[in-house]
Amino acid sequence: MADTARLTQVIEPEANALGFDLVRVKLTGTGEERTLQVMAEDPATGQLIVEQCMALSRRVSDAIDTIEAEGEELIPGAYHLEVSSPGIDRPLTRVKDWAQWAGHEANVSLVEPLGEHRKLRGKLLGITDDVIAFEDRKVGRLDVPLAQVHSAKLVLTNELIAATRPLDMSGADEILEVPQDIPEEEKADD
Repeated sequence: MADTARLTQVIEPEANALGFDLVRVKLTGTGEERTLQVMAEDPATGQLIVEQCMALSRRVSDAIDTIEAEGEELIPGAYHLEVSSPGIDRPLTRVKDWAQWAGHEANVSLVEPLGEHRKLRGKLLGITDDVIAFEDRKVGRLDVPLAQVHSAKLVLTNELIAATRPLDMSGADEILEVPQDIPEEEKADD
């Protein structure tokens, strides 16, 4: 079994070297169907564009290959590497995420139930001293220790879309004309 903490130790410096913040490292699947998911963001935009994902993917792949060539097996067997931006409805994985996205809706899955509830949905109010203030739709106001959070993700709402910086659409309006090869038969007819 791969050690996600060790993978993060290897991947985070590669992201930082490109000026990115690492959001999440997650290994999913089993056998030959495993995926190493690396989420990162450019602090200036809160996203990564395709070229940035490609650059980070190359660095991560090279770093893992180098370490494994030296004899340490980071991920046993085959896997797929997926590098992406966290997206608008991003996971909340770092303390700063909980502070930055206060006021927005989130889905939160807990390690152990708080009262009778293991899954929460509602408004994130903020975080103080590793305790999340949360207004659940059903339960009301709760203080949730950060250590009790198994996973959390923002909910896509109109408010979240309005609060999110516009995605980088540079080049989206450009049309590239690619010359096509003309078959030899058609050239002879001219």
